[in-house]
Amino acid sequence: MKAILRLTLIHLAFAVAVFACKSDDPETPDDPELPEHTIDSKDVFPALTFSQPVDLVQAPGDSSRFFVVEQGGVIKVFSNAENVSSSATFLDINSKVRSGGERGLLGLAFHPDFKTNGYFFVNYTSGTPLKTVIARYKATSPTQADPNSEAVLFTFNQPYDNHNGGSMQFGRDGYLYIATGDGGSGGDPQNNAQNLKSYLGKILRVDVNGKAKGNYSIPADNPFVAGTTGNLPEIYAYGLRNPWRISFDMGGDKLFAGDVGQNEREEIDIIVKGGNYGWRMKEGVDCYNPSSNCNAEGLIDPVHDYDQNDGDRSITGGYVYRGAAIPALAGKYIYGDYISGRIWALELDGDTRKSNTLIMEGKGNISSFGQDISGEVYYLNYGQGKVMKVVNGNLN
Repeated sequence: MKAILRLTLIHLAFAVAVFACKSDDPETPDDPELPEHTIDSKDVFPALTFSQPVDLVQAPGDSSRFFVVEQGGVIKVFSNAENVSSSATFLDINSKVRSGGERGLLGLAFHPDFKTNGYFFVNYTSGTPLKTVIARYKATSPTQADPNSEAVLFTFNQPYDNHNGGSMQFGRDGYLYIATGDGGSGGDPQNNAQNLKSYLGKILRVDVNGKAKGNYSIPADNPFVAGTTGNLPEIYAYGLRNPWRISFDMGGDKLFAGDVGQNEREEIDIIVKGGNYGWRMKEGVDCYNPSSNCNAEGLIDPVHDYDQNDGDRSITGGYVYRGAAIPALAGKYIYGDYISGRIWALELDGDTRKSNTLIMEGKGNISSFGQDISGEVYYLNYGQGKVMKVVNGNLN
């Protein structure tokens, strides 16, 4: 995962920083604040507590329940009602999952036709040596999955314990997008993120309805389908360090990624097909390693990044707010920081930052955001095991 047990945030004692060619203005402008109490958060299911929650999801077209992914290898399901008193186990694959630190069951995505086929997909770490597993399971009812129904799409080795990514989302194109970290350690010592023959440090895209590669196929327009021999056709974009949560804007087609930084900067990227987001040559807008080709043609800068000077040390990517309850947030990307517990609203003009507004502070270890099918935004407090909803502070 990202910052759990501070592995991503301290970036391990052996992280080797090679800094050069710093940006002229490494500080982002002071963030304006909304009027006091305008935006707040609420423990929306007060009777429920989860063990190390890392993902919050609703199934397509079903607003009646939520699913919470617990890092140890369990998915819980519960009714979408504030007075709900208990949750049930939807899937338990604890025996397959190697968890702890940044490892574990890290992502969940429901097939767009889940109501009819019962399929959903998980992303977890397993085994010795460590590997990431992308697998499909089948539900036998809306609240119960068959733990023996696993169909593995593919696996890939993880050279270190940290930077496993884990987020998965279906796009409007029906394809599954998968975020992977650079493999860990510090500074991407194997240069995986720039290596098109490695699954690490990438956004992958696969067709889960195809069978050409067993339990999936490659979309015909993936950027490296017809590329250099050995380049992985699953790759959609690359040059990422540890993208901790990706999301599509339900009001458009933009794919956002919150990418955790090394020792200096955290960043938000808008992911495009074939895009190279610069790691390890760049960390946010700054040069990293090697500095000689930091300004290489074709590298895509983040739409927004921020320095770590104020204790904001591990970004958690969020969602574009498309709900009706808080008009002031309409169309803004809501994201936070795991260490500082701050939450912001990023407003774009096209693909350019327009404003970045601090809307909440002191909200604990924010391990993930979630969005219901009506566009309201939630987040998970990892340490407290709580599901929190972003609400209008004046009405809370």
